[in-house]
Amino acid sequence: MREKQLCRHQVFGTFGDLLIPLAMSLFSQANFEEDSQKQPAIGHWKPLMPSKGNKEEPETVVQDAGGVDETQSTEQLNVSRLRSSSVEIREKGSEFLKEELHKAQKELKLKDKECERLSKVREQLEQELEELTASLFEEAHKMVREANTKQAASEKQLREARGKIDMLQAEVTALKTLVITSTPSSPNRELHPQLQSPSKTGFRKGHGRNKSTSSAVVSAASQNVTPEPVSRECKEVDSILFAEFQAWKESPTLDKSCSFLDRIYREDVGPCLDFTKQELSELVRVAVEQNTLTIEPVASQTLPMVKVSAEECGGPKKCALSGLPRTCKHRIMLGDSGNYYYISPSCRARITAVCNFFTYIRYIQQGLVRQDVELMYWEVMRLRREMSLAKLGFYPSEM
Repeated sequence: MREKQLCRHQVFGTFGDLLIPLAMSLFSQANFEEDSQKQPAIGHWKPLMPSKGNKEEPETVVQDAGGVDETQSTEQLNVSRLRSSSVEIREKGSEFLKEELHKAQKELKLKDKECERLSKVREQLEQELEELTASLFEEAHKMVREANTKQAASEKQLREARGKIDMLQAEVTALKTLVITSTPSSPNRELHPQLQSPSKTGFRKGHGRNKSTSSAVVSAASQNVTPEPVSRECKEVDSILFAEFQAWKESPTLDKSCSFLDRIYREDVGPCLDFTKQELSELVRVAVEQNTLTIEPVASQTLPMVKVSAEECGGPKKCALSGLPRTCKHRIMLGDSGNYYYISPSCRARITAVCNFFTYIRYIQQGLVRQDVELMYWEVMRLRREMSLAKLGFYPSEM
């Protein structure tokens, strides 16, 4: 409504600006006509009584009367012309005013339509603004709800993670305690079940021996055995090997590209795992490196073997790695394949020596061994000696 009133004021203001000059002109013309009607006739009047000394007075009077008539007629003609011109001006002014009024009415209608259109646009914008505000508030509430849900889930995960961390820390502490009490020279049987004898693994079958008789035999044998003198070894650190070990100790890794492990692979690991069956030897080496090799004792009554060739898998009387007829007290499984391979005591000693070496260097890599560098070096050298003896065919009798 305010826009419509403003438009009407503008139109009427323009219309008034056009009417004021025209009305002023008409008013001036009307005043001129009234003044001309009131003005007396212009002429030279003389007294009616003749003067004594002037004899020609009647002629002059006649002449003056004729002049007056002529002036009156011209004045009347001028008045009539003025009246006709004023009528024409009024008619033209009225026509002009009608045209201007018509134009003003048209402009007013257009302004009204424009005002209606603008009011509709404003209403539409206001409605869209309200809808947008409502949607924004709804989206904000939704985001807040999602954030609260995520925060609750994160807090729950944090509590679970802290519980797991505490549990893992307790396990690491227990593992460190076991590692401290277990070294490759005197391994803990609980950490290395493959070192247990077959009689302790639950696979014992058949008849048992008389305990009293066996204990008597053992006591007699122990009485007859004379203690051997303990020989002390002399050791000297090799500067090259110690430098290589120190360089590896700075950043422990199982990559064979470093000089320390490259030498051990060439001199000890490779020859120790070099069996007659080359393909199976390579699989054993990969399993040892990946820590996926399993060694277990064989019972007197074994489970049915998987469907593989007898030559590859061997048997209780034939070694799968050497291919020689040997009594196999243990078998190995590579990863989760489910295939078992029977191995002789000599092959088991060679594989166990390599596994002990890799177990110890993994402990060093994980930071579980807290000893002096020189002590760790001599332990590595001792493990290398075990690998060298095993590849030459020496192994303990309990194998």
